[in-house]
Amino acid sequence: MNLIKHDVSKRQAALVAGIGFLLSFGGAIFSGGFVNGLIVPGDAVSTSNNLTASAGLFRVGIVSWLIVILGDIVRAWAVYVFFRDVNRSIALLSAWLMLIHDAIFGSALMNLILISVISSGNSILTGFGVPESQGLLLLLFDGFNAGFELGLFFFSFHLALLGYLVLKSGFIPKIFSILLFIAAIGYLMDSVGKLFPAYPEILWTIFMGPCLIGEMAIMIWLFLKGGKNETVS
Repeated sequence: MNLIKHDVSKRQAALVAGIGFLLSFGGAIFSGGFVNGLIVPGDAVSTSNNLTASAGLFRVGIVSWLIVILGDIVRAWAVYVFFRDVNRSIALLSAWLMLIHDAIFGSALMNLILISVISSGNSILTGFGVPESQGLLLLLFDGFNAGFELGLFFFSFHLALLGYLVLKSGFIPKIFSILLFIAAIGYLMDSVGKLFPAYPEILWTIFMGPCLIGEMAIMIWLFLKGGKNETVS
């Protein structure tokens, strides 16, 4: 049995990773619950009315998504610092996959910004009729969702590599690596599945629980125990 000595920088990185996750998780709950709730699939008129009535809330939701991205970036750095002693190359690749996910997601957010501009009655669409403008809102929201799903493709491989690092660490319970592998599979299947029109939405409801559990479990462990004196088995 070898004792890993207390490493202040790793402990700080573990705490930052937990804080980054809280930022991402909190922002996603707010944005997903309130912003997405304003969009009525297939009903351009109701969607337009909702956005007009709740324009301020919608803009706050966009800011919340930016907080999600910020939390992810912080988390990517912190996870790299924590796991670089396990395998520097894999830890770096895992961090880059997270950043690629965030770059794609950030680009997809432009669709929500355009929705905000259009729903505010900006003169940019003076040549469009009301039905066309309202229909464009749904099209842009579909573009946002497509970008979100594309980003999850890369995020799933980030989680898979993180699961590998946990497995090889020797000081983190192996159950966390199993949970991360399950989460990675769930995100990957949802991301790829959305490319096919016949993909049943119920599958995401089934995958969502394991995905969140795997991602949340390792971040809670890092926040509570990461970087403290650990024993390698």
